[in-house]
Amino acid sequence: MEKILNRKTLYGFLIVLCGVMVTSCGLLGIGKKKGGGDSQGELVGQSTIERRPGWAQVIPYGMVPIPAGTFHMGQADEDPASTQINFNKEVTIGPFFMDETEITNDEYLQFTTSYLSGQGAPPEMPQVPLQDFKKKYYPDTTVWMRDFTHHMGDPLVDYYWQHPGYKDYPVVGINWEAARFFGEWRTKFLNNWRQVNGGQPPMPNFRLPSEAEWEYAARGGRPMAKYPWGNPFIRNSKGCMLANFKPGRGNYYDDGFAYTSPVGIYFPNDYGLVDMAGNVSEWCLDDFYPASVPTVWDLNPQFIDKAAYDFRGNPCTFWSSSFEIIITHRRKRGYLRFLR
Repeated sequence: MEKILNRKTLYGFLIVLCGVMVTSCGLLGIGKKKGGGDSQGELVGQSTIERRPGWAQVIPYGMVPIPAGTFHMGQADEDPASTQINFNKEVTIGPFFMDETEITNDEYLQFTTSYLSGQGAPPEMPQVPLQDFKKKYYPDTTVWMRDFTHHMGDPLVDYYWQHPGYKDYPVVGINWEAARFFGEWRTKFLNNWRQVNGGQPPMPNFRLPSEAEWEYAARGGRPMAKYPWGNPFIRNSKGCMLANFKPGRGNYYDDGFAYTSPVGIYFPNDYGLVDMAGNVSEWCLDDFYPASVPTVWDLNPQFIDKAAYDFRGNPCTFWSSSFEIIITHRRKRGYLRFLR
């Protein structure tokens, strides 16, 4: 009887102890929360005094959440060129939202149309003359001829950018400054709508991903993986290509498309992002610097050459970097995907 009683007493002590520990960690939500009631001379927060409405970060349309984490940035295979500029480095990346796909022709057309018409252009955006806007921010369709030697790219020059048949294809021929301007417009376009429709607080800015963020998202949580879907094959069990790229000399159609493919055709990686390998190259925010790996910090690393920009943040000379796609693709002027 004494043994049974002692055991019950021990169990009761453990239950109470665990309860105290859980309560101390706040896992049960027990205890007084801050931010309620009137000031009454106490520090309760300005939002409480002003009775400001709450705010919640929602997942932006067309984006997926990327969780924070740590990964080994850099090469996941041999370095045939012996460049020795992409050594592995363990870094930590904070959470962010990223476009599920590349920006499409149709999405970029919404930007150019609304900006030039003035109907969807936020009042904070600078006024750009029509000819300057087309010169700076329109896709350069001549890349279909210029990037290929003795190549009949005329049909793509004529139709790829605005033809309805290509509306779901990634927009190409966008330079880095146009990509940055697009992100500025997209931010103000959304926040202007939120202000007009109910005075909602602004959302965080859209911007290009850093090189580290792009690579972290491309790996999809697979450490040291060569491809976004893992290692080591480029076809699935049915023999189908897992990305749009050139597998061999003169063999462009083996992946099902002679040129680019519509966005979202291939399987997503474990973060829900598609076309993180192949299709088109994508812009990153960083400036290119061969020794950036040992130079940058190991928490949200980014390399920006401040000497290349004026006091307003505008490039004095053209510096840009596009992280190399994991599968070597035929040369195509790529675009971008944005994150906030």
